[in-house]
Parts: sequence; C-alpha cells; structure tokens
Amino acid sequence: MPLDTQSAIIEMQGISKRFGPVRALEEASLTIHRGRIHGLVGANGAGKSTIIKVLAGILRPDAGTIRIDGQEVTRLTPALVEKLGVHFIHQDRLLVPTATVAEAIFLRHEPRIGPFLNLRAMRRRSAELLKHYFDLDLPADALVQDLTTAQQKIVQITRALAQEAKVLVLDEPTAALVKREVDSLFRVLRRLRDDGISVIFISHYMQEIEEICDEVTVMRNGTDVGVVDPRQSGIDEIVAMMINRDMGEMYPARSVAIGAPVLEVQGLSRDGSFRNVSLTLRAGEIVGLTGLLGSGVKELVQCLFGLDRPDAGRVAIDGQEVALGSPVQAVGRRIALLPEDRRAHGVAMGLSIADNIALASMQRYAKGGLVSAAKEAAIVDGLIRDLSIKTPHRHNLVRNLSGGNQQKVAIAKWLSCQSRIYVLDEPTVAVDVGAKVEIYNLMNRLAAEGAAILLMSSELEELVGMCDRTLVIYRGELIDEFTRAEADTDSLLAAASGAARKTARETA
Repeated sequence: MPLDTQSAIIEMQGISKRFGPVRALEEASLTIHRGRIHGLVGANGAGKSTIIKVLAGILRPDAGTIRIDGQEVTRLTPALVEKLGVHFIHQDRLLVPTATVAEAIFLRHEPRIGPFLNLRAMRRRSAELLKHYFDLDLPADALVQDLTTAQQKIVQITRALAQEAKVLVLDEPTAALVKREVDSLFRVLRRLRDDGISVIFISHYMQEIEEICDEVTVMRNGTDVGVVDPRQSGIDEIVAMMINRDMGEMYPARSVAIGAPVLEVQGLSRDGSFRNVSLTLRAGEIVGLTGLLGSGVKELVQCLFGLDRPDAGRVAIDGQEVALGSPVQAVGRRIALLPEDRRAHGVAMGLSIADNIALASMQRYAKGGLVSAAKEAAIVDGLIRDLSIKTPHRHNLVRNLSGGNQQKVAIAKWLSCQSRIYVLDEPTVAVDVGAKVEIYNLMNRLAAEGAAILLMSSELEELVGMCDRTLVIYRGELIDEFTRAEADTDSLLAAASGAARKTARETA
C-alpha cells in the first residue's frame, strides 16, 4: 500500500508562548506530513527554537493544540514525545565518548537476558540497522570518540531508528560536515523518507534547504508566514519571506575611504602549513581570505593571533615590527580573533552575557584592583543595545541565546576591548540570514570607524558581496588576489582549486 504523504504525522496549531513581556510565539502553526522532508527556517528570533522546544515537551505552550500521529496531546513531555515516535538529533551530538557504537545506539534501551545486558544482541542489531539504513559496516565495538563527525551523526540517527522513530528532527545537521559527508547524509535522509519516516530539517544553509526539502515552513516574528515548495519558490523568495526584505539587500553597500596600512605581513611561513605569505590590511578595508580545506588558511589565521608561531617572516603594525607569540600579545596589539567554533572558543557558554563581554577587557572596568560594576554594566548594556542582542537582561546565560546572538556576544567582547584589527574566521557560519545581515552591517560600521578587517570565509558569495579585495590560498601559497570589481564566485572557486587565472593581457 503506497504511503499517504498528504496525511499529517504532526499538527501544531495556534501555538503561543511568552516569556514575561517577550512574545516568542504568536499563534504559530507547523504541519509535517508522512514520508516528507520538511524544512523549518526563519531569521534570528523568529521562533524556530521555541516551537521545536514545545514539540519536544521542554516548553509548555500558553495556547494551541498539538496532535502526533492523530492523537491530541495536552501535556507533552520529552519521554512521551519519544514514545510517540518523535526523536531529536541535536547539533551538539550528545554522545558518550567512551561508549561503543552498540552501547550508544541502545543507551537506556539495552536488550537484556534477565538482569544482564545482552551484548551479543546489541552488536548484532546495531550492525543490522547500520547496514539496512546506511549500507555502512561500522564496527559495533568502535568507540564513539574515534568516529568522524559524520559517523557520530549516523550513530545518533541509528539510535532513533532503533526505537522505531516515525519523525526525526535534525537541528543544523550539516554544520560540522564537509561537502562529501553532507552528500552522504542527504542520501540517507532520502532513503528514510522513502521508507515513510518524516524529517524536520532545520538549517541556515539555504542551498541545502532547496536541495533536500520537499516543503518549507518559513517563520518570522514568532509566527509562520508561509509554507512553500523550495524548488518552485527558490532561495530568494524564501529569504525575502524570512527577513521581509529583498535578497538584493543581503550585502549592504558602503563607501569608506581606505587609509594607511595597519597590518603588514611579509614572507610568513609555517612548516607543513603555509609558506611565504605576504599581505597588507589597511584602515577601513575589508579583505577576504579563502582556500579549500587543508590549504593553510586556518593555520595562517592562528599565527596572526599568536595561537601558533611561524617559522619565518615578519609582522608589522603601523609600520613597527611586532612579535605575536601568544594571544595575550595579539590582544595587547588590539588584534581580535572571532573563531569559527564560537561555542568552544568564542564564548563561555556557562557564563552570562555580561561576563563574556567583559572577559577580555577587565582593565577598562578596574581601578586600584577593584572592578566598577556600574561602569561595566553601562558598557555591556550599550553593546547589547548597539548590536541588538536579543535578551531580557545582561545576566542571561549565553547558552540560552540563539546562534546569531551568541555570535554577537563574541563580537561585543572584542568591541569592548576597542580592537583595531579584526580577524573573522567564518563569522556567519550556522547563523540565520537576518543575523548575517546584522553582522555585515557591523563589519561596515567597524570599517567606517577605521578598523581593518580580515574576513576568512568559505562562502564565496559572502566574499564577493563584502570585500574590497579577496586573497586566495592554494596548498599553502597565496596564489591570487581579486579586487571587488574582479571577484565573482566562479573565479574564486577556480583559484582556490588551483586553476590559473588569465589576466587581461593574456586574453587580449
């Protein structure tokens, strides 16, 4: 009997939720059909996380109805929602590193013989599930900590399938995956869809939404504003619905006079990573830096912030040669690094917004060894306001913020330090479209105030839209430089892949 993909497995109607005066959801609806991959998108603060937490039984809605597999549920709990067949695959993989694959798959649901675990059954069933759904021969005794990121994601999904999941909710499932692993995951999701399993796919990557999803619910300001077929509507229309503006406004225009050199790098080399790299950053300038995985871009960025030491070369700031042997020295030279993995290196998730912002600039608030709480609060509140960080107060823990707001806190930390040189490593990764625009506007503001910005990004459209110049590194060598007028995504990709660029003289 063919699967009825028009019948709903999940129906959430008129869901409202407030946190004090803050309206998180206002009569929002979400309907998921059987055997479909359903995208859920929205700008920062649109309500995606809140409606998913309501579905997970973590939050109780103030109003609205929820039906799962035709059954109305009035008091949803995490245990009940899992029993009803809805399983959540979180961005943070939440696996026990020292567990085996079989143990991770059957955690809390282990087969037993009397009071004893049936290890043989766990290994056999794990192998069967991995082979059936993923065509993967992953040793059942392999440790989770020895698996790749993609393999750990597969173990998470397999754990849900072992419990006869009817719906999988995937939160940013590709954030830590390379392209080959993303393609493999998508093949798995299509196979699961064909087997009748529904998937809720939450992602900031619009190209992936268009590629994998059968339909997409778009949220804005706490409610759903439409359900569209991404292949018919296209990315531009979805983004316009999300941010209520045209896609053409994604990269804000700016006109800044480029000043004198601020950072000069000459012949910088690190054995096995990059060699003889020279570049210049000027006041008011945004310079892009890109290269394929393993090109040496990451290692170069780490050397510029003192996380690694180069084997040769020199670095000068304002014409004066400086040593950047540690992050402390880099910060002392007013260099800021916004790392790609904000959760691990950019912010302290267990601290408040105020503590995070003040972390690297305590000397601004201290006098005679004592911190002025009033001065700290004034500066922190000012940055929260200037960056539009969505939070009820400065004491809110950073872990409670959305990804876009966490990134803003990481930026605010360096603004509090009054940094002059900003090294931004993938600043918009896993950030929604609305937050991206806000970050781009902030970059333009910093440039207008005389800061020099080095933007490292694998999003080629971002480099084309934001940078005055873009530098390309290939296998450790800086092989090409594009002006704003010359840069386009095809040219940047060709250069990053090692294809020589033909100059105007060569093509004449």
